[in-house]
Amino acid sequence: MTTKLIGAAHALDKQLLNQPREVRYCARCVVSNQRPRIRFDEKGVCSACQFSHEKYHTIDWADRQRQLEVLLNKYRSREGKWDVLVPCSGGKDASYVAHQLKHRYGMHPLTVTFSPFVYTDIGYQNMQNFIGSGFGNLFFAPNGRLHRKLARLCFEEVGDAWQPFTFGQMAYAFHIALKFGIPLVFYGENGEAEYGGDTRSNSRPYIPVDEWADFYFKGVTADDLLQYGLKHKDYLAGERVADSDLEFYRPPKSEALRAAGIQMHWYSYYHKWVPQENYYYATEETGFKANPERSEGTYSKYASLDDQTDGFHFYLAFIKFGIGRATSDAAHEIRDGHLTREEGVALVRRYDGEFPAKYFKGFLDYLDISEQQFWEVVDRFRPAHLWEKKNGQWRLLRQVS
Repeated sequence: MTTKLIGAAHALDKQLLNQPREVRYCARCVVSNQRPRIRFDEKGVCSACQFSHEKYHTIDWADRQRQLEVLLNKYRSREGKWDVLVPCSGGKDASYVAHQLKHRYGMHPLTVTFSPFVYTDIGYQNMQNFIGSGFGNLFFAPNGRLHRKLARLCFEEVGDAWQPFTFGQMAYAFHIALKFGIPLVFYGENGEAEYGGDTRSNSRPYIPVDEWADFYFKGVTADDLLQYGLKHKDYLAGERVADSDLEFYRPPKSEALRAAGIQMHWYSYYHKWVPQENYYYATEETGFKANPERSEGTYSKYASLDDQTDGFHFYLAFIKFGIGRATSDAAHEIRDGHLTREEGVALVRRYDGEFPAKYFKGFLDYLDISEQQFWEVVDRFRPAHLWEKKNGQWRLLRQVS
């Protein structure tokens, strides 16, 4: 049975087509079955918790490290040329990966950054601290006029203004790898395994580029979105978009990557991935600093700090799926043994779905929309099986307990 969106004629986020109507929460953590591609077993345990058990009890990490050493030994440059590329915004996770590859394994990483929409002060400071700790970086900012319009389009039709950044974050790195002949591209964690998703990726170190649209792009490409916008949106109608404007939103052809021998790998496949430990490591080695205050929508201070629009990405996830930023943080920390489920439930019920008020005006200005338009879009993305409206107030029908 498909999900009905209240007041929505359609939605380009293909993930919304397959939401279960009956809401269930994991017996071990706090995530629900509304998370796209997540699976629950007969005991009510989510696929992320199942993988976590493997991570802590069955995976031979010594063997995985040997696999990594064999891989890096094959491609390490003897002349000191760039031999691995790490997409990095200066956050704790990519900083950890880049520093490990350089100082633990003797690689020569080039880091690349696809620009956030609007840097936060702490995000910009962390990026500068990271570069200052001993790394080269190529920074790309897309056509600002087009980028803002694509963000508005994605907010209105995908329910996530963040989507153009996701395109660029994935694709830009591989274009640079092709340009400079860098054979390896290393990302941090396999989100499908760590947070719950398609289990086909659990036992492999990468996702082929041909599968990116389903895993990372919500089933829609940048070209799909642009064509829709040119046809249906007055703020995009008549917009002259050069092919070069879209270059870094599009992943290179898989044939070109194979011909060049370029491979994508997750560092989490080779080393046990613990975000809290990554934070301590990056603080010590690359000058990473946490927020002086907790992030809106959660209790933590050290994750996803770069962009003033981050909070709206998590808030819209809460609207569409009934699970937000605190759910994501607490679920992982329960699996890592840093929280009990009872503690996680309390944190989720206190912070999940908190409105990101701090940068709200800036978000409206960036998308060139009014507050009324904002709430009209948000309300269109509330699935009927998750939300009801009583006495003029929206209420989530079921919360974790």
